[in-house]
Amino acid sequence: MTYFARLAQERTPKLIGLLGYDGVAALDLTGPLEALTSAQHPGEASAPLCYRPIIVGLTNKSFTSESGLHFKADVAAEATPTFDTIIIPGGKGLRQTETRQLAARWLNSQAGKTRRIASVSTGVYALAQSGLVDGRHVTTHWRFARDVAQRFPKIRISRSVAFLKDEAFYSSAGGTAGIEMTLALIQEDYGGEVARNVARELVMRLRPPGVGGDDFEPSIYQADPTERVAELPAWILGHLHERMTVDSLAERTCLCPRHFSRLFKQVFECTPADFVEELRLSEARRRLLGLRTTVESVAESVGFKSSDAFRRAFERRVGVTPTAFRRQASNLASAKVVRPHRAPLRSAQSHLKHAAAA
Repeated sequence: MTYFARLAQERTPKLIGLLGYDGVAALDLTGPLEALTSAQHPGEASAPLCYRPIIVGLTNKSFTSESGLHFKADVAAEATPTFDTIIIPGGKGLRQTETRQLAARWLNSQAGKTRRIASVSTGVYALAQSGLVDGRHVTTHWRFARDVAQRFPKIRISRSVAFLKDEAFYSSAGGTAGIEMTLALIQEDYGGEVARNVARELVMRLRPPGVGGDDFEPSIYQADPTERVAELPAWILGHLHERMTVDSLAERTCLCPRHFSRLFKQVFECTPADFVEELRLSEARRRLLGLRTTVESVAESVGFKSSDAFRRAFERRVGVTPTAFRRQASNLASAKVVRPHRAPLRSAQSHLKHAAAA
């Protein structure tokens, strides 16, 4: 190849495919996209672009991000050209089995003709599912590192670096780490000058793969024990039908049961068992106002083992049986809740307010 032919080839924008799907994380897609479209050959009046990014719709051309942004892909997955590089953004969509398997099949169909593949954050779910990185070092968002390692034991997860390179495969952590990885791709292709120009434009920094930093230390981003306990009420309200024990709640907050119980009582001024029961009964009172619900169905929906156990707990806390409560409530125009015989625990609403203040 002559010098001029080689020069022309180098000036041809490299084709980059960015995968799009419902539930994609917008930053994981748009961050690398902005970096790629900012890369230009230096020292030329026309400043030709280094890359031609193409958004690939996994199932169709339209898709919606986690945050509700609507995107229109350039091509659908079944009709894609040959890419120099493929970038897989993360997002909750790839944590769904069907979407992850579709993405993995598409990656396998492209792997033999693509120079390199890069994942951003939880985009590694699709890459790991494909089997292309079995035995290789990869990274992902620290929050999902353990889950990825458990689901895909053949890969080797690094938890504390911004991004990694293992031969033809790049992977990055969440947030701006995807942009830093893209800057490394640009530097690999076109040298430091082009990459530095993009970094200055985006107010980012250049660093080599596999280099961690204090700002990516997972413990910095993890809530302390009190915060984790204070976040429990919102989760409990959404899972009242599930079996809850001190051990299971302690495990959710990553604390030993003894420390969890002590800290919980310090934050909410009651035991976990009393707190959960109060939330269940508060929700039960609301559901009993529904005309088509039975006492048995309400008891089951809020997590009581039997309708008898529910009736006993309800009468103990509220002062009347569930049936009597429903009858009295329907007879009151103001729909006031019957006062309990003894002072109840603080309401769920006051607990949530107290937890937020803590």
